[in-house]
Amino acid sequence: MMGRLKNEQSQLVHEFRLGDTVPEDHLVRKIDTALDLSWLRGELTPHYSSMGRPSIDPELMIRMLVVGYVFAIQASRSIRQAEVGAAKTMIERTEERFGFKPERLVGDTAYGAAPMLNWLVEEKGIAPHIPVFDKSKRDVGTFSRSDFRYDPTSDVYHCPGGKRLGTSGTVHEGKTLLYRASKLDCGICPLKPQCYPKEPSRKIPRDIHERAKDVARSFAGTEGFEKSRRERKKIEMRFAHLKRILKLGRLRLRGPQGAQDEFVLAAIAQNLRRLASLVARAPPAQALRIA
Repeated sequence: MMGRLKNEQSQLVHEFRLGDTVPEDHLVRKIDTALDLSWLRGELTPHYSSMGRPSIDPELMIRMLVVGYVFAIQASRSIRQAEVGAAKTMIERTEERFGFKPERLVGDTAYGAAPMLNWLVEEKGIAPHIPVFDKSKRDVGTFSRSDFRYDPTSDVYHCPGGKRLGTSGTVHEGKTLLYRASKLDCGICPLKPQCYPKEPSRKIPRDIHERAKDVARSFAGTEGFEKSRRERKKIEMRFAHLKRILKLGRLRLRGPQGAQDEFVLAAIAQNLRRLASLVARAPPAQALRIA
């Protein structure tokens, strides 16, 4: 049997009105003015039995659910998903099942790590419109790695003084090649104070996936990259709101249908927050001050 919320609560020993504790300018009141659920009972009546104990008011249930999403009230702790791994999985599955893949991938620096860029460039042939995650730039007044020119034909670096830095080919920590200058060259170089003043010779680390990083760097500043960046910001603002404000870092319902249901509810919560801020009337006291 469909129940209905009763306003009469005088039978309670301690009378308490929740509405009296909610400020006039609270988001809940703004949503209440924008959300009309008067149609809900008529739609759900055929699905309720005419016998038995009354249920919770369905309008109350929907309002509680909406409030839960609007204010990120969850029954479980949110866990940040591995977004990069999820992106790779989606691309691989799409290519496997439908035979196509994106021409470009747009992302922030979380996607700019060397292994991810190498997977995009070398394995998938996807243009990475992604800022490269790079800590090689120095802020202490000495030459950064970008001041050294790499020659892919000879596999050597050329320093600002015109000397060569070569590598033995040993991969350190499974990911880095070291290119070293000659101690003789560095010892007599007039640029040594600007290069590596505390060491006998300069060395340059190069990631084994540096070529993929160079490809990503080549897109930076182009018209296509800037367009991708603007498009990314529009989308990421919505997803950031979902994850940080509505705490949708983890889906609680399983399967595609469960994921769709959660995203629909989260989108409703987002739209209600925006609609409430646009159409809700100001509280009477505030309206008087404005007048």
